[in-house]
Amino acid sequence: MENPNCQLAWTTLAGIGMVESHHGTYRGAMIARNGDVTPPIRGVQLDGTAGTLRIPDTDKGKLDGDPLMDRAMGPMQFIPETWGHFGVDANNDGVVSPDNFDDAALSAAGLLCWYGKDLSTPRGWMTALKAYNNSEQYA
Repeated sequence: MENPNCQLAWTTLAGIGMVESHHGTYRGAMIARNGDVTPPIRGVQLDGTAGTLRIPDTDKGKLDGDPLMDRAMGPMQFIPETWGHFGVDANNDGVVSPDNFDDAALSAAGLLCWYGKDLSTPRGWMTALKAYNNSEQYA
């Protein structure tokens, strides 16, 4: 999967990975050689409290383990619905996993490029980051 017009710099993905999960090591998680992150990283329940959006369950708990509300998942912290749209099998193991860093990073690139179009422009970069996390402070 390649999009040469997007102009996504590796530093943008690295920045998101650091903010979201300390590069997959949040709370002592480890990254295996194949990119799998264990234990799985899960965010707080997105129930509308403590400054979070309220996002009722979109996957019956299948991906995020929560049948009531959605939670961000994996090293790049995708919510299940977004993962359903952008999740890809980057390491060609036959599994599209939000808990695999290769899959998550390439999926994040796809999301950023889809929304930002050309990330070499300030407008494209901000549009992409705000699609990832709708926050000026985040960007």
